[in-house]
Amino acid sequence: MIRVLLADDQTLVRAAFAMLVESAPDMEVVGQAGTGREAVDLARAERADVVLMDIRMPGLDGIEATRLIAADEDLAGVRVLVLTTYDTDEHVVEALRAGASGFLVKDTRPADLLDAIRTVAAGEALLSPGPTARLIERFLRSPSAPVTGGPECLSDREREVLTLVARGLNNAEIAEALGLSPLTAKTHVSRIMGKLGARDRAQLVIVGYESGLVIPGTMGG
Repeated sequence: MIRVLLADDQTLVRAAFAMLVESAPDMEVVGQAGTGREAVDLARAERADVVLMDIRMPGLDGIEATRLIAADEDLAGVRVLVLTTYDTDEHVVEALRAGASGFLVKDTRPADLLDAIRTVAAGEALLSPGPTARLIERFLRSPSAPVTGGPECLSDREREVLTLVARGLNNAEIAEALGLSPLTAKTHVSRIMGKLGARDRAQLVIVGYESGLVIPGTMGG
């Protein structure tokens, strides 16, 4: 069972998401939070697998709550899936930098939301190439340091793999594009994450753009 924590300051929104999540045979709602602080506390208390996190909440917002969860070694297995009203919300970039594993717009189809929870729970990032590219192109203004390393410590092959990760390709697609086995592609991604100190693929996407390895204007989708 995937243990899901809902964090949104609107009670009706939480109730709707709770009904949807509980309708899935492989998921259960383990808590509901109306503020970012409650989300952090419940993530610790309930050992959720995935937190559906609204960005805008009173007091401690979803970005800061995500940062606290991502920075807590005891919560290393907790994945945050950010919910936003618009896919061009500049705060989504900040949430990804803070450690979120992906983002969805709130008008996502119910089946897609459930699939997204499963994807994130499995340790994959949820990144739609089109919206991700638009976000970065529109809002990424100055370099920052979301990870501890830099692309200069990567081999040429690893730089190729990082570029494809940043374009939203999964391991199987990367393997096909570079003529590798899926296992080799997965190994490369894991090694890159280790070198760059990235929590997940979402942070690899951010560093891909911020390092200049991927130029948003050249992206498809």
